[in-house]
Amino acid sequence: MQSGGDGESSSEVRKRVKLARERQTRRCCINATLSGRELQEACGLDRAGEKLLTGAMEKLGLSARALHRILRVARTLADLDGCDVVTQPHLMEALGYRQFDRQTGKSSVVSA
Repeated sequence: MQSGGDGESSSEVRKRVKLARERQTRRCCINATLSGRELQEACGLDRAGEKLLTGAMEKLGLSARALHRILRVARTLADLDGCDVVTQPHLMEALGYRQFDRQTGKSSVVSA
């Protein structure tokens, strides 16, 4: 951010957020209100994604609640990318945010 690089303009980001919200609404509701079962279905993880999450749970000692928060963020990232399923890069980014939160003691991500 401080480098002054060529990032997305505010209007471009606004469009992506609007489209992501529309995707969530079409699916049934916004990601923040999905139950655990609905969240699992909405993410559509493949075997590799499930393996990644299982390993993260064991290595990081994540609770089910923490796992759901990570899935919500990953689902939102996928929506912002226009993806129907959550992919490994979405999971990795969501896990990275989780690690950042734990290191800083702050919440860097608004509830998805």
